[in-house]
Amino acid sequence: MELQQWLGEDNQLGIDIWNKKYCHDGESFDHWLTRICNGDQELIELVKQKKFLFGGRILANRGLHKSGLKVTLSNCYVVSPPEDSIESIFETASKLARTFSYGGGVGIDLSKLAPRGAKINNTASETSGAVSFTDLYSMVTGLIGQHGRRGALMLTLSCEHPDLEEFMSVKTDLERVTKANMSIRMTDKFMNAVVNKQKFKQTFTRPETNDVTVKEIDAHEFFKKMCYANWDFGEPGCLFWDRIEAWNLLSEFPDYHYAGTNPCAEEPLPAGGSCLLGSMNLANFLDEFNEFDEEEFRRAIRICVRGLNDVLDEGLPLHPLPEQRESVRDWRQIGLGIMGLADLMIKMEITYGSPEAIEFCDRIGKIMADEAMKASALLAKEFGAFPMCNKDQILASPYFKYNASPETVDLVNKYGLRNSQLLTIAPTGTLSTMLGISGGIEPVFANYYVRRTTSLSDHDEYYKVYTPVVKAYMDKHGITDDLDLPGFFITAQNLDYKQRLQMQGTWQKHIDASISSTVNLPSEFPEEKVYDLYIEAWKTGCKGVTVFRDGCKRLGILTTKEENKEEKKEEKKIKRGFVENVEDDVVGKKRKLVTGCGSLHCTAFFDPHSGQLLEVYLNKGSTGGCNNFMIGLSRMISLAARSGCEINAIIDQLKSCGSCPSYVVRTHTQHDTSKGSCCPMAVGYALMDMYKEMQREITNTPFEPPKENKNKKVINPCPKCGEELEFQGGCNVCKNCGWTKCD
Repeated sequence: MELQQWLGEDNQLGIDIWNKKYCHDGESFDHWLTRICNGDQELIELVKQKKFLFGGRILANRGLHKSGLKVTLSNCYVVSPPEDSIESIFETASKLARTFSYGGGVGIDLSKLAPRGAKINNTASETSGAVSFTDLYSMVTGLIGQHGRRGALMLTLSCEHPDLEEFMSVKTDLERVTKANMSIRMTDKFMNAVVNKQKFKQTFTRPETNDVTVKEIDAHEFFKKMCYANWDFGEPGCLFWDRIEAWNLLSEFPDYHYAGTNPCAEEPLPAGGSCLLGSMNLANFLDEFNEFDEEEFRRAIRICVRGLNDVLDEGLPLHPLPEQRESVRDWRQIGLGIMGLADLMIKMEITYGSPEAIEFCDRIGKIMADEAMKASALLAKEFGAFPMCNKDQILASPYFKYNASPETVDLVNKYGLRNSQLLTIAPTGTLSTMLGISGGIEPVFANYYVRRTTSLSDHDEYYKVYTPVVKAYMDKHGITDDLDLPGFFITAQNLDYKQRLQMQGTWQKHIDASISSTVNLPSEFPEEKVYDLYIEAWKTGCKGVTVFRDGCKRLGILTTKEENKEEKKEEKKIKRGFVENVEDDVVGKKRKLVTGCGSLHCTAFFDPHSGQLLEVYLNKGSTGGCNNFMIGLSRMISLAARSGCEINAIIDQLKSCGSCPSYVVRTHTQHDTSKGSCCPMAVGYALMDMYKEMQREITNTPFEPPKENKNKKVINPCPKCGEELEFQGGCNVCKNCGWTKCD
């Protein structure tokens, strides 16, 4: 079989993904099939029919260890949480680096680290807090390459930790912890405090010193702030930890606890835990009558569970760390999941999120859970149960009781289970993109995407590229305009979030691990509704969820806008080393600034058509300051602007300068300085003010002055921007620029 025959001649994106990510050293497609399935003909047929694919690490790495390469077959790990000592913290960083070097993603929980200000027995006297080490682990992630990409990291913190508020706000700084996902472990007790608008006590006891840190927060107010951070920045996500601990095959094991989750949160795992992933493409389980083929689905589940167990055995000695090899040996987790659900709904003409869709998912989800447990029990009969298996405790778990048929109960009672964890729903981003289907349980993101091309007449033309399942339906039914599509074509942009969460909650009843879930929201989604969304997710039994709003500050991978990043880059690209000339028709604006050394005059010139910054001139007044420094700074700003640097990037650099002692003193004593804490910062604020004024003039937008008390004096000024500091969480905090004394 040829690759083009498998993926389709017109699926160039899928072909490129296969060649770049999964093909090893120019191997043929048939050789690849044999390698990833280890010659298993039943598995090979499932892959050929696009009914199943292993996770990416298996597709890329299986069999390569025979040639001496250090690789892992697991997508994800959770390392032991760092203990509250400098040795353990950096040992965790070492484990992180080693795991990344083999190609695995990692989850780390920081809840054992002491909060900011706790007493320690060294020269520092008190700890910098759990959150300070998020930067360390993010940096390690960015350093270790993985075959053309960087590792994936999840950092979590318990809602009971006193540093929770600081942890929540980390991602509101777009420059911090850029190489990690972050989620909060929410307990039912905390969520009830949120709903009932109660106080919540956070306590941390440091064993080494017996120092106890106690903090009380307003749970409802905190949760609202977290929801705003999600609306505007897309993080942190929520992990509903009591649901995670209570709804699985091991819930009745008294000494078993999850240490954290993998980077996409679909895999709660113990310390050192690892999981092998594989996903079934539901869209290809329709029979000739366009009905879901339950018998074929059951047969495929049995083949896939066996196949994942074979990979587990083969990969056992390949894990990077001893703790990982021991954990996998003892617990034998696998993660069989699904993709293509939204495509299946469209093919069956069922509206995603409707009562009919929920009933259907409930039915096939239960089939999947029961059949997977049955297959694992039969493997236990043949090869033995997982070493830590206790049949009575499995039989007593609420998850097992809910999903097991009488036949499965008898088999587990006789033989136990080969695996302690069986089902998960991973994001399947690359896999589903390669096949041209929807990922995981997500709805279709959009019916079409807009592409741009430059015509022979040298102007841009835009055209629609329809999602494969949409195009197939339109071609079959002779539809030429997506506006004529029937109502069951639901997308992430127009789906009610409650229906989306009901779908997830329905699947979660049958998934013993978890579900990687991002609720994609349209740009106009109301900020206050994010609160309702998270409460709904908790009430419907989801184990975790995060949101991503189109247009938020942390831009998404997917977008429906008419230009993607590469197109925008191409459109605005200026040849390296090229500096634009400035014509005489520029528009000039001027601001007088008061600095620590006296007055400073800032003149900026803008393009009259686009309003973009072109040149800046800085001149000191009659008192103080270095005029040559100002001339040099203005020249460099002008050079950057004329070389294609965006004004926001220039201003960001100016605002990143430190505090000037004379500036801060004058702010305290005379209260007349311009906004900022040094001359470059004041220039940055002035440039932004003039830039906004220029944009208003171009768009004929009237100026609306801010509502503020002009006579108000700053009593406790921020050393960075000069605005009033607030005292919260035991620290001085600037609500304007985000500076804190504790940084």
